[in-house]
Amino acid sequence: MRSAANLARHELIGLSVSVRRDGTTEHEGRVIDETMNTFRLLKGDKEITIPKVGREFVFRLDGQDVALDGNSIKFRPEDRTKKVKTRRK
Repeated sequence: MRSAANLARHELIGLSVSVRRDGTTEHEGRVIDETMNTFRLLKGDKEITIPKVGREFVFRLDGQDVALDGNSIKFRPEDRTKKVKTRRK
C-alpha cells in the first residue's frame, strides 16, 4: 500500500506535485510521465519536463504533503521501485 513512508518505492504518475528549488516553488501540476532523469508534468493545458536533480518534489498523497529529494529518486521508474531505500519507523 502506498503511504508517505514508502512513496519513493511506488508509482508517482498521476499524483499532484509541487516542484521546489532552493525553497521556492517553481511549478505545480500532475505527473504524467517519468524517466530516469525527469518528470513530465501537466500544468494547466501544457506539458512541461522537469529535471529531477537539484529539486525537491512535494507530492500530495491522501491529504498529506510528502517531500522527495530529486537526487534520491534519480532512477528509471521500474528500477526506482526496487532501489530506493525507505525510512523504517
